[in-house]
Amino acid sequence: MNTFENDKLLTKNIIEVAIKITVLSVLIVYAFQLVKPFITPVIWGIILAVAVEPLIAKIAAKFGGKRTLAATLFVVTIIAALVIPTVLLIISSFDAVQLLNEQIDAKTLVIPAPPAGVSEWPVIGEPLYKAWHLASTNLEAALKQFAPQIKSISVAALGSVGGGFAGILLVILSTCISGVFLAKAETCSTFAKSLFRRVGGESGADMADLSTATIRSVMLGVVGVAVIQAALSAIGMVFVGVPAAILWTLMVLVCAVSQLPPIIVLGPVAAYVFSVNETTPAVIFLVWAILVSVSDSFLKPMLMGRGVDIPMLVILIGAIGGMMFSGIIGLFVGAVVLAIFYRLFMSWMNQNY
Repeated sequence: MNTFENDKLLTKNIIEVAIKITVLSVLIVYAFQLVKPFITPVIWGIILAVAVEPLIAKIAAKFGGKRTLAATLFVVTIIAALVIPTVLLIISSFDAVQLLNEQIDAKTLVIPAPPAGVSEWPVIGEPLYKAWHLASTNLEAALKQFAPQIKSISVAALGSVGGGFAGILLVILSTCISGVFLAKAETCSTFAKSLFRRVGGESGADMADLSTATIRSVMLGVVGVAVIQAALSAIGMVFVGVPAAILWTLMVLVCAVSQLPPIIVLGPVAAYVFSVNETTPAVIFLVWAILVSVSDSFLKPMLMGRGVDIPMLVILIGAIGGMMFSGIIGLFVGAVVLAIFYRLFMSWMNQNY
């Protein structure tokens, strides 16, 4: 075969390869766009399934090994725990807003005068006292004066409500997906290990086990710390007699799970305690609230990394860095990625040449 024929064949092969790569790239991009809306709920479904699989296995054992029944029970319980309080909150909020509008229209709404101690609060005390006093003496004038602020707060509140509903829908969808994974746990486990072997070779199965252990470790650190902080907050609020302590405790739990400091909730509660209680118990509660809020700084290192053959610092850095990079879902993805990287790096370092 002469040089001309070789060049012609090479050109033909290059064109064929280029066409194949182009078609494959188009298919990959289009397929990614199709599944893109489901990536987040699927990842959350995987995280939930991996985290609760030991519990589902125990429940299934009590039902004679019926994993589908156990997974269905888990999904129904989670959805009911979300939907029922949400519906009750919507109904009560609608009734409260309707009653408020009726009282404003009938000019029968009575706002009590502010306690004298409110004006002594730092930073916000004086303006809050003046606004509160105006509302208690002349509600119509107060509504006109603070109309722009009321409008902006209302818009922000509606946006928060919309975001909350979107979050609830995401949790419901993710829970349903996790239920499917839990019902087919053995099949999913086999597929995951096969995928890891395909990518990582002989160490692929170990990488799959490491990912599972890391997710459970991070879940223990996040949820465990959140529950502890919520319980400590409840103890403090019950001690000083805060009304609706259960509601505030749930808000602390949500903040802690979302990796927000509980002082966001406990701060306003502490301000309320200062306005209705003596100085000594109010100061004690404020100190308690601050300690609860910063307790995650030493509780997370104690809980994260348990059951994983990876240094706790690696898990913690991966979780925090992942959260800064991609939100709360990055807590888990970041920890898994850094744990796998650490294992591969140490394997490379320990190779004998």
